[in-house]
Amino acid sequence: MLARAWDAGIERILVPGIDIATSRAAIALADEFPKVYAAVGVHPNSATTWNAQTLEILSEMAAHPKVVAIGEIGLDYYRDLVPRPLQELIFREQVSLAGRLSLPVVVHTRNQSPVQRACLQDVLQILIELRPMLPSDRPGVVHSFSGNEVEAQQATTSGFFIGITGPVTFKKANELRRVVTTVPLECLLIETDAPFLTPHPYRGKRNEPAYVRYMAEQIGTVLGLPAEKVAQATTANAGRIFQWSN
Repeated sequence: MLARAWDAGIERILVPGIDIATSRAAIALADEFPKVYAAVGVHPNSATTWNAQTLEILSEMAAHPKVVAIGEIGLDYYRDLVPRPLQELIFREQVSLAGRLSLPVVVHTRNQSPVQRACLQDVLQILIELRPMLPSDRPGVVHSFSGNEVEAQQATTSGFFIGITGPVTFKKANELRRVVTTVPLECLLIETDAPFLTPHPYRGKRNEPAYVRYMAEQIGTVLGLPAEKVAQATTANAGRIFQWSN
């Protein structure tokens, strides 16, 4: 998979954790492969794993030189596996941790349905409230963005980047493509969310990093730009937010 990524021109890969075990695994991968970096965090669907030691463990892991963000953290109202007050509690704790460590956040948000946007609205409210804690020029990315133009503007006005994943290539994703036209290119990132959200023409199969080219191509089509220019811009954006180096 990594060989296919490098062959496709991928320069760096960020692997986020969803709990302590996967955060450790992400660091191990980053140690093994020079172009792989890690984010550490507890996903809202893993919130019941949180205990009195979790924050300290995350803080210790985040001191690793290849940990470049706190994530994947946020709220999830789709699966609703965890009581929402607990989701919010650990989300706030981890945003505060990112602020203390001067790291950006990688934020998960999933609504109950396309017409019920309470989750994204709650996420944005918390991010805007806690924004002063985070690095001024690189607070984080709203990962796999699924909101509308107004919500995208709320995020970018507060300095957050918008992560675009495979759904931008889906036939019925007109709203997401409209969002792309309203967000400045310097605020966009392209992502896979592998193994999920595989772009067309591989929809339904396992996603992998090499497929970000399809997001770049679709964004280029929407903006009337060469895919290469989108790739260059989003690569530079990722470099700004994660401050990674060779």
